[in-house]
Amino acid sequence: MRIIIADDEPRMGFLLASRLETDGHFVKAVTDGNDALSELVNGYDLLITDLKMPDMNGVELLSKSKGIYPELRVILMTAYASVDTAISAMKAGAEDYIVKPFPLDEMARLVKKADSSRKLDQEVQFRRGGEIEEVLIVGDSAPMREIFEFIDKVAPTDASVLILGESGTGKELVARAIHRKSRRLKGPFIAVNCASLSKSLLESELFGHEKGAFTGAHKAKPGRFELADGGTLFLDEIGELPSGIQAKLLRALQDGIINRVGGVNPIKVDIRLITATNRNLKKEMTSGVFREDLYFRLAVFPIQLPALIERREDIPALVEHFFSKQGYSAGVADAALNELENARWRGNVRELFNVLERATILAGGEKIELKHLPPLGETEPGAAGVYVGRMTLEDMERTAILSALRRSRGNKTEAAKALGITRRMIYSRMKKLNISDEDV
Repeated sequence: MRIIIADDEPRMGFLLASRLETDGHFVKAVTDGNDALSELVNGYDLLITDLKMPDMNGVELLSKSKGIYPELRVILMTAYASVDTAISAMKAGAEDYIVKPFPLDEMARLVKKADSSRKLDQEVQFRRGGEIEEVLIVGDSAPMREIFEFIDKVAPTDASVLILGESGTGKELVARAIHRKSRRLKGPFIAVNCASLSKSLLESELFGHEKGAFTGAHKAKPGRFELADGGTLFLDEIGELPSGIQAKLLRALQDGIINRVGGVNPIKVDIRLITATNRNLKKEMTSGVFREDLYFRLAVFPIQLPALIERREDIPALVEHFFSKQGYSAGVADAALNELENARWRGNVRELFNVLERATILAGGEKIELKHLPPLGETEPGAAGVYVGRMTLEDMERTAILSALRRSRGNKTEAAKALGITRRMIYSRMKKLNISDEDV
């Protein structure tokens, strides 16, 4: 947190700054209310001000500061305790009120309380600004039970998690589930899609920027690392990260310190990082596109999400979940449900929900029938998990081998038995089809 202290006693400002800097805050002390008001333009989260100061007293500084920066937190200090003063301070918008002399640790406690309040407000603001709402993860298939087990085991730790899976498999939902079950539950969950921002915007979005750092930076702005302090930062599409930002992210993970764009003051952050991608980062690491040292920082605990065709038995539950969310009570005909269970679903759960939304509109409140569904590309009878349509023979072979390997948790002998081929043959086919253990 960035803190400015206004107190006409320089020694008091020095002692407070020294104590709060040990907690990782950036602190600047001034001896005059006017100086404090001028300095606030550089972007601060908390103002700690004395009540009695020449030229401008603490309540005046509080009122003027809040008028310009309504999100600024303020703690008022005074040696003259009275009920009227406390009431005036709170009415003017003070976060807290403390009477001199006080232990420095007591001020540190009030600062921590103000920081927690600030982070909670920021998370609420992000949620209202369009963050994806929390949704239960639906599924009772063997692959999903394994995912739930992984979530339960990794959530209580602070280990970095790398979530792998095709688009539409629910990577952000898994990240949110880990956060909900972690010790950081009361902290913020901040999500960033790395693919949706340009390189210049992404750096500012992640690490923040100072006033004047670039054209259009009219005021200082905290980045997502600062906003996620004490909670979880989720970086989706991490494979899209440019090389320069990869280096900056690595330093942040190693040292727990970031620098805003255009800034020189290091900022300490305490975050749990979860990342996700639909790319094969090991291949990109080999080709030099993705940093090897960063990969191993991110992939402390990798989780591979199954494609929807690998857990077809969950489709009826997913359909019911969608209907429940939408308040659609008419249901679906058996023939239409059978069609949904046997479709290709290259877009996974996201595609399924899109198809269902279209079908509910066409059905107009009636039971969803086959005629309400678009062409879905059915599987051949008896070829469970292997879809046809526009797929090549090589595509189908790759899908079958991947599915068998994932069901056997990478055991080549068991996968070969399930496919009716030899263990030597499965190694040969994996090499030919360029299937790595990372894919599995």
